[in-house]
Amino acid sequence: MAKAIHSMIRVLDEARSVDFYNRAFGLTVADRIDFDSFTLVYLSNDETAFELELTVNKERTEPYTLGDGYGHFAVCVEDVAAEHARFEAEGLKPRKLVDFKHQGATLAHFFFVQDPDGYEIEVLQRAGRFR
Repeated sequence: MAKAIHSMIRVLDEARSVDFYNRAFGLTVADRIDFDSFTLVYLSNDETAFELELTVNKERTEPYTLGDGYGHFAVCVEDVAAEHARFEAEGLKPRKLVDFKHQGATLAHFFFVQDPDGYEIEVLQRAGRFR
């Protein structure tokens, strides 16, 4: 049986990305491995063993093209409305709260936010299949 352990994204500015993920989701640097041409930064928190890996290519100066294949990274929280308000207060520019229904019942209550490199992140209310 396979166990999901991390997801990787490429970022331009390590400090800016670490700050965003810390303020938004309480992720902190679990490990940082420096190579000649790139740095790997692993972010985590006490909620899960799953990590977000930031890859910083040292010579890169242009923003990455995310293309039309990237979807989003998702996290769940206890109180999505409170998190939405906190994101607004932090200046993180969350989009509107959505009550997503299927056959008349709420499937998910969520909002999206973009990280500094344009990656989409879905913040879901912890309920149903999103635990």
